[in-house]
Amino acid sequence: MMEQARPLDALNRSRDKRVLVELKNNKQYIGKLKSFDIHINVVLEDVEERVSGEVTRKLGVVFIRGDTITVISTE
Repeated sequence: MMEQARPLDALNRSRDKRVLVELKNNKQYIGKLKSFDIHINVVLEDVEERVSGEVTRKLGVVFIRGDTITVISTE
């Protein structure tokens, strides 16, 4: 019988990999997932901010509050 993965397990497997984070305001942040907590607050590094698919700026390390996130996906 296959064990079901929990959501935080999926995030844990994505640690140190590039992920796409979509926010409620339709901005997207793509960067390396460094850490997260039980509220899905995340810290990304080497981040690109995208609006409407266009890179608008490059950032270093960012903290994103979990209550603003709609989707987290591996790149």
